[in-house]
Amino acid sequence: MTTRAESRLRFPSIYTASSLSPIPRSYRGGLADPNWRGAMQEEYDALLMNRTWDLVPRPSHCNIVSGKRVFKNKFKADGTLERYKARWVLRGFTQHPGIDFDETFSLVVKPTIVCTLLSLALSHNWPIHQLDVKNAFLHGNLSETVYCSRPTGFKDSAHPDYVSA
Repeated sequence: MTTRAESRLRFPSIYTASSLSPIPRSYRGGLADPNWRGAMQEEYDALLMNRTWDLVPRPSHCNIVSGKRVFKNKFKADGTLERYKARWVLRGFTQHPGIDFDETFSLVVKPTIVCTLLSLALSHNWPIHQLDVKNAFLHGNLSETVYCSRPTGFKDSAHPDYVSA
């Protein structure tokens, strides 16, 4: 097996620097560009559709977990632009043990498992597909209530001081 770099295969230079919207450095830059604004709106709509949170009045004496926007261009295998992706990511390092969480768990796939599955697929001629997930949600029950700020630029005008819970 050889990589693209070893085979000297490169993505075609379909896009010039001027044809792609530059990756914003802040949410304000994202709101100013229609491509990134659309990606931000798509992410926000998915969060609402999946009922990720409830909008509640901000309780006094509680920790509010902040978030930030992460912007990325997603490309197809041939190097053409697939979409602009703008994720809303909570800053977990602002949580406090015993208040916002009791224990943590991170699902990890070891490289040996991936190699084993690829070997099985190859030996049985199974088709292999790459999947890029637009929105990933952990479906589970939290025993703690976590309060987080609303996505910047998408505050509810009827309840501007409310937080997500």
